[in-house]
Amino acid sequence: MTHVASTYAPAGTAQSWFRRAEAWLDDKGKGAWIAAMVLGFIFVWPVGLALLAYMIWSKRMFACKHRSEFGPRGRQMSRNRFRTAHAATRSSGNTAFDAYKEETLRRLEEEQDQFETFLERLRAAKDKAEFDQFMNDRAKRATEEHAEADASEKKENE
Repeated sequence: MTHVASTYAPAGTAQSWFRRAEAWLDDKGKGAWIAAMVLGFIFVWPVGLALLAYMIWSKRMFACKHRSEFGPRGRQMSRNRFRTAHAATRSSGNTAFDAYKEETLRRLEEEQDQFETFLERLRAAKDKAEFDQFMNDRAKRATEEHAEADASEKKENE
């Protein structure tokens, strides 16, 4: 985890503490933010209200689950994506290099699409395996309960 400290505040001040807490909550996900907000409302309601306002203002409340734009890494990824897109559209003046760059970017986009498709298939396979395991466990429990019911019925009939 990279630590981003403000150039205006010395390390160890309230601002750097806030940044560390923010980064920690970002690493834990949206659930940690919500838990912190609820605890803030329970113990000191202005803290909960402040966290709610901050979550709405910073758009953490509505962040996408898999591609977070928040936190030190998310903000850096957004900046890098913007710089890369801007650099990709600029001409260097050398037509051979521009053709090479265009072909390389096209190939990388194809590879990225293929990788994302692979990840989706991998997630789907994992979900299917978990669901199949659930259904097998459920069927096993139902069979065991049915066998127990039959055994108790036999005892009653004897």
